[in-house]
Amino acid sequence: MKPSGSGIRLPAVAGYFYPASKGELLQSIKDAFQNTEIGPGITFPDELKAENKESKSRVHCFVVPHAGYEYSGAVAAHSFLKISRLLGDAKFEAIILGPNHYGLGSGVALSPDSSWLTPLGEVKVDQSLRDELADSTDILDSDSSAHAREHSIEVQLPFLIASCRPHSFSFVPISMMMQDNETSKDLAEGICNVINSPSHEKERFLILASSDLTHYEPQPRANQKDQKLLGKVSELDATGFYSVLERDNVTACGYGPIATAIRVSKKFGGEKSELLKYATSGDTTGDMSAVVGYSAVQLL
Repeated sequence: MKPSGSGIRLPAVAGYFYPASKGELLQSIKDAFQNTEIGPGITFPDELKAENKESKSRVHCFVVPHAGYEYSGAVAAHSFLKISRLLGDAKFEAIILGPNHYGLGSGVALSPDSSWLTPLGEVKVDQSLRDELADSTDILDSDSSAHAREHSIEVQLPFLIASCRPHSFSFVPISMMMQDNETSKDLAEGICNVINSPSHEKERFLILASSDLTHYEPQPRANQKDQKLLGKVSELDATGFYSVLERDNVTACGYGPIATAIRVSKKFGGEKSELLKYATSGDTTGDMSAVVGYSAVQLL
């Protein structure tokens, strides 16, 4: 179903997952990049694009966590540093895939809004690209309720704004309540068909899969489960990824977005992934009794 409407989606978790004021938010992002224990440990923004190199690929796929910035922001910064060095000075389209934590709205949902507001400014939704994606597969609906309270996509936008040249990108958000293997296949096929269409064959794309990993288990067990799952991500093995997820009961909340990104990456020549950083909430809080796992991954 093609989206309709021209509203502005207001922040749902500003002041909760990240600071609501522009100055405090920029400082929080700066702290994440400059963190020398979990983050990249770079001088922000001076070193952000210091090694910017032209990439042969026009489709770049990453996994990013989506907890509160104080917990996962430093891990996320590893992905956004790579993104900045690949795309920071270029114009590109971002497709951000996130899980639906609240179970509201359609199973796989586009946002009907024309832009999303953040404390750092508005990010435009590419309405033409959104309509093409809606036409590419029957599983995509337009549903604002699926996005209204959801944080998994929203928290990525301030990092993208801070990491890339202002106004260099527009985006399409896709919320996945349905995350099964077949849904991942259908969605990945639709995304690839649109990216490969004549109207987009020269454009650059960023695919962001927003997901945390194991939830609320002791640190050693969470590490063990997450490393098994990330092993399948490193092989770009979507089928094996679902097998580990189910067999080992890995409670990664955005497994559908990750599997979709794996499939898109493989379609465009990806052969492996690079784990940029793995950490848990325990590495930040010191409480190792019930942690949440976070990863920053580049799918190559």
